[in-house]
Amino acid sequence: MLNLQTHAAIARITTTEQQWKEAQVAEDFGTSKPLDKQLEAIAWALFLIMSGGIRLVPEGTWLIGVGLIMLGLNLARYVNHIKTSGFTTILGLVALLAGIGDMLGGDLPVLAILLILVGIYLIFRNVIQRDRP
Repeated sequence: MLNLQTHAAIARITTTEQQWKEAQVAEDFGTSKPLDKQLEAIAWALFLIMSGGIRLVPEGTWLIGVGLIMLGLNLARYVNHIKTSGFTTILGLVALLAGIGDMLGGDLPVLAILLILVGIYLIFRNVIQRDRP
């Protein structure tokens, strides 16, 4: 039977090995989990604050804000060498365009634009993955 000190030593070794593996995986995939989680949490906080204030701003401002938050999140990821999300980049662009359209009094076909952009993204993603060894 193992004593308490042996359990503690095994726990330290296991934790150290697990942290090393997580750091290695993060390095291999170009992600930094702690920073990425912080950026994502800030983006969610801004989204919730803005959603709470939706009735306090002119029409279209909410969509512009959502677009800027999503694009800003991916810009922060890019600057910090963290893998960006193509999906939230596309949603950010669509939201930004729809918000600008609302503010200018136009009626953009948001669903059509979203479907086209997602289709283009899927094609490029497939081509890029196919080119990699």
